[in-house]
Amino acid sequence: MKWLIPVDGSELSIEAVAYALRMAQAGLACELVLVNVQEPATFYELVTLHDAEAIERLAQAAGQDMLAAALERVQAAGLPCSTHVRMGEPVALLLEVLEEEGCEGVIMGSHGRGLIGRTLLGSVSQQMLQHAPVPVTFVKPAPAPEAD
Repeated sequence: MKWLIPVDGSELSIEAVAYALRMAQAGLACELVLVNVQEPATFYELVTLHDAEAIERLAQAAGQDMLAAALERVQAAGLPCSTHVRMGEPVALLLEVLEEEGCEGVIMGSHGRGLIGRTLLGSVSQQMLQHAPVPVTFVKPAPAPEAD
């Protein structure tokens, strides 16, 4: 099974990768597609840098940096994996990679926002759940250790 995993460098995205690795260790044959989406350049960046290619190079470097820890874990486990760094609107680009790669599912971290947060802010997780043509699995944050 081919899984798309959005990776933003957060601990939750690493948890999503760890979940996929646990599934593989349990016997599920899988291939992972790690995707980082960088925000588009701001007007200020476009005006001050004057170089769209330089902005693209910086975004690619930042994205590769955010993918590094996840990619290292997947490679250490010996799973087949591809990576993508895109720049723009996250949901549209994640859906684009999903289709390009022929992924059969999505595994992603859930930031645990409450109802008000989801309603006011919207979220990539919520939009992926609504628009992805494949199953979406959410990985919750690990519970915080209890204080003594």
